[in-house]
Amino acid sequence: MIDGSAHNVEQVTEDKNWRPGDFSSLTEALDHAALGVHGMTFFDGRGDAYRELRYQELRERAQSIARRLLALNVSKGERIAIVAETRPEFAMMFFACQYAGLVPVPMPATVTLGGKDSYLQQLNFLIESSKSRAAFATEEFIDLLRDASRTLDLEFVGTVDEFDRVDPIEGALPIVHRDDVAYVQYTSGSTRVARGAVITQRAVMCNLEAIIRDGLGLTPDDRFFSWLPFYHDMGLVGKLLVPVAAQVPVAYLGTREFAMRPRLWLTLMDRTQATISFGPPFGYELCARRLRTGNGGKFKLDKWRVAGVGAEMIRPDALNAFVDAVQGSGFQRESFLPCYGMAEVGLAISFGQRGIGAAVDHVDRDRCVDERFAAEVSEANRGRLAVREFVDCGAPLPGIRLQIQDQDGRRLRDREIGTVWVKTDSVMQGYLDEPVATAEVLTEDGWLNTGDLGYTVSGRLVVTGREKDIIIVNGRNFWPHDLEYVAERQPGVRTGDAMAFSMDNGMGERAVMLIQCRECNPKRRDDLQQRIQSNIRAEFSIDCEVELVDAHALPRTSSGKPSRSKAKRDYTASLGSQGEHLLRAMSS
Repeated sequence: MIDGSAHNVEQVTEDKNWRPGDFSSLTEALDHAALGVHGMTFFDGRGDAYRELRYQELRERAQSIARRLLALNVSKGERIAIVAETRPEFAMMFFACQYAGLVPVPMPATVTLGGKDSYLQQLNFLIESSKSRAAFATEEFIDLLRDASRTLDLEFVGTVDEFDRVDPIEGALPIVHRDDVAYVQYTSGSTRVARGAVITQRAVMCNLEAIIRDGLGLTPDDRFFSWLPFYHDMGLVGKLLVPVAAQVPVAYLGTREFAMRPRLWLTLMDRTQATISFGPPFGYELCARRLRTGNGGKFKLDKWRVAGVGAEMIRPDALNAFVDAVQGSGFQRESFLPCYGMAEVGLAISFGQRGIGAAVDHVDRDRCVDERFAAEVSEANRGRLAVREFVDCGAPLPGIRLQIQDQDGRRLRDREIGTVWVKTDSVMQGYLDEPVATAEVLTEDGWLNTGDLGYTVSGRLVVTGREKDIIIVNGRNFWPHDLEYVAERQPGVRTGDAMAFSMDNGMGERAVMLIQCRECNPKRRDDLQQRIQSNIRAEFSIDCEVELVDAHALPRTSSGKPSRSKAKRDYTASLGSQGEHLLRAMSS
């Protein structure tokens, strides 16, 4: 078992008024942040700042809205749905719920590839399952929200501006206690239906303090920048709540604006002189793809001391591509800080060591899948053996205990691969109104089954993938990432364009891979399929059915992770449709 109590702590700049996360509630944190001069800046898709929101103003607006919320027919602890667009209105409403003793429920702010109808169904499901009493959105999403909630009995549906017409109550606001629920964070549903993790004030403040002091080693001189969505735990906790609890400035760019113009990330990092910014590996890779050779020198990124990376499996080649793309900017490879966490613990479980970059463990791939043992491969032997590269996700934060277990619950030793279990004061109460699902992952004595596979090395965690994503063919185990990597090495196939899973064809399991293909020439498409099938057969000694699908057809979760389970469901459903293997309209 690994205990994070020995995590290194760096000295921080002396500031008598600075309290790095040492608060009992989110309202207490904002009350203290409001005494300072910092706040939030929101940028549009052109890179222009359209709203400055100091923490003092955020507190005033939140308390004003809280008094209006309490004028509704609601009771303490009831839930309020908020479409979590990266805008100041969300921050105001989120903290208004805190002051009102109500529970905010962030909702996805993206019309998925499934289209408008799919998004409306998702909103309707989340609002109904959370038993929200009111729902809010910005002007851009309000019509969709009204459509989604038309069949639901809500106290109010509208924008923050519309809500300002509600008469506020008079008198004192409710007292917020440490055991009160702070918010409900719906999981992204990468392997199952989304579930609402119930996070208390005690839990989130515990996690925030550990992130601020030990994970990031924050000082009063730090500045954040983020394009991550507020409906994902890394965006909500890491980039909204951490800056408030640390009383440091933060700047935001909308996730959609980043996806359309990834270089804006670098432009605004330069302009704001931000020191901390996070992203999943695909964000760094997308940014790198949009930069031409030699363009890196146009940006000044020498202040970027923490380039956090997490939220999905970390591939070293994605980080290397980013470093190459921004060469000449002053960005240091050592700034990369791998981390691991999940919504069920607030956000963070482990952080890498600051100042050394992404440490990579080279292991024998075949022993990983056949023996579930991560045998280290020396540099001299890396050309002789099949090697898998895994990124070290660091030591658990203080107060977090971590252990690796096999399927029988036996605690495993270093480099033995099994399921990652954690125990911490920041763990969720459970999944909202789902006692059976809660009991499946959370033991009575507080141990959480993360559902992730990994191993430890001298007290540090290495994550290898999701338990439910393992592909089993002829009794042998394969990680989908390994098969997908074979495809992604082909010209014209980008990282994230492949999705592998297994299916039972009635005579046993077989491997299937879907490839997003932009090639229109039939002969070139056939050649690509045959090359990938041949390469997988040569490298893994198994047959793999390869299907080419339209660009953007592969399903992802609300946080951008590949949803192999949904891809498998869509593919299975398509097999019965007029004899086709895969519908071109799989994403509709």
